[in-house]
Amino acid sequence: MPGAPVDIVAARHAAILAQARHTGSVTVDALAEALGVTPQTIRKDLNQLARQSLLARVHGGAVMTSGVDNLAYADRRSVAAAAKDAIGAAAAALVPDGASLFINIGSTTEAIARHLVDHRHLMVITNNLNVVDILSGRPTIEVIAAGGRVRASDRAVVGALAMEFIRGFRVDLALVGASGIDPDGDFLDFDIDEVRVSQTIIRHARRVILAVDGSKLDRPAPVRIGGLKDIDYLVTDHADPRLAAACRDAEVTVVDTAVDAAPA
Repeated sequence: MPGAPVDIVAARHAAILAQARHTGSVTVDALAEALGVTPQTIRKDLNQLARQSLLARVHGGAVMTSGVDNLAYADRRSVAAAAKDAIGAAAAALVPDGASLFINIGSTTEAIARHLVDHRHLMVITNNLNVVDILSGRPTIEVIAAGGRVRASDRAVVGALAMEFIRGFRVDLALVGASGIDPDGDFLDFDIDEVRVSQTIIRHARRVILAVDGSKLDRPAPVRIGGLKDIDYLVTDHADPRLAAACRDAEVTVVDTAVDAAPA
């Protein structure tokens, strides 16, 4: 599809990767039919994703790679956007007016921030400059940006300076996301610097809310952030029975937006 807008291509790539994560493999013909484009376009897409090591090309399609790379940030925003918005609303509802909180990097935590704009008397400390953009200028929300190295790909502030900055606070709530979560509740990410900042955020909050959409369940990512003992709430649109049971055992409160949104 020569000349296709970048956001359309990114959305198509995100859909291909979501299907590949779900089934383990994809075929050119099935993708072309599902996405309403030509097989030639799909082959070009698969070749591009393979060059980024996000998929491995095979005859007639592609298979998932080992999961040591993350999606580009623009693509992450387009994956499960409606689910993230519902999760954002549910997580924001757990935040009382007058609270102090951390918000870490991630497209899901940005969705939470968008639902916090009408809260009153919040103090928000964040290493996510996108969250700064969303919440700054609100007259009843004080926004404090962590200092340190800014990662250009997603505007995350990471590294030792950010960790040292965060250690200067002790807040009511931490709102954190993750790139993957195992059925036993271990939540994971791809970048060790990002993980270390998230771990510091968790250690310096009285309560922790983990927000992940269903596409993150069983998604392979190589670096462990923490486990269920580190969180108080799990907000998701897909509480897998194994994960829900593990949360009950760990006394973690599960907020399932799919259940809450279902008609009576």
